[in-house]
Amino acid sequence: MYKKLNRVIVKHPNDAFISQEHLSKEWKRFNYINEPDFAKAQQEYEQFLAIIKEHVGYVEFLPESERVGLDSLYAHDPVKFTPKGAIILKSGKTLRQPEAEVYKDFLQEKEIPIVGELTGQAVADGGDLVWLDDRTLLIGRGYRTNDEAIQQIKEMVADQVDEVIVVQLPHDQGEDECLHLMSIISIVDEDLAVVYSRLMPVFLRQMLIKRGFRLVEVPEDEYIRLGCNVLALAPRVCMVVSGNPFTKQQLIDAGATVYEYDGNEISYLGTGGPTCLTCPVERD
Repeated sequence: MYKKLNRVIVKHPNDAFISQEHLSKEWKRFNYINEPDFAKAQQEYEQFLAIIKEHVGYVEFLPESERVGLDSLYAHDPVKFTPKGAIILKSGKTLRQPEAEVYKDFLQEKEIPIVGELTGQAVADGGDLVWLDDRTLLIGRGYRTNDEAIQQIKEMVADQVDEVIVVQLPHDQGEDECLHLMSIISIVDEDLAVVYSRLMPVFLRQMLIKRGFRLVEVPEDEYIRLGCNVLALAPRVCMVVSGNPFTKQQLIDAGATVYEYDGNEISYLGTGGPTCLTCPVERD
């Protein structure tokens, strides 16, 4: 999750938010903090996209679809990529479940390999799956990802990993709030991770330290502003939402190059930072 990003899937707010009128009708239903400003969201996204395009060779855009809602802006969650292709997930947030089928159609159209798809009662979000390294997959067990999904994912990646580690997530602010494993950890390099330790299980924090990771500790006020949500564009080259100066400085002190974008409308209000806005398809 830290290697050079070569190909990524995103979705423009023009195709997810649609219009100010649509946002006015839908933002409460999707549990946004407040109603996003459509014009500002467009401006923020162009700033975000300019950074992405500077570092990523191939940027694919999900299409507008009447089958999905505002959260489809967060292109990371409906699928998770493995070295052999995509796993089609099914969100633990019921309103987001139609995104999986739209995504599947898109991947098939682009001839991007699909290695499996969740079935039955299994639910999982991409934000709960973290590649610690090429052969180690962490899966967060919380309100968005259940035991059935974990079992199915283990079977799908059995020939690609040495270890799947299940991380029990806390209740925190409750079932209606979005807490993913990627809410509390972002891998920025093979030995550098941004973490919010207050919500992290002790075993996970100890494991990271034992494996030689330097931990960038996000303070509470910046965690709320998505400071722990850091997208690696390449080893120690990353992107954060603006308004997280302490976390940014710690990353710089660790030798990282840090790009910022204004993300109040597209990130903070919908609780989705730069990792949520992007679905990495291919890394070096």
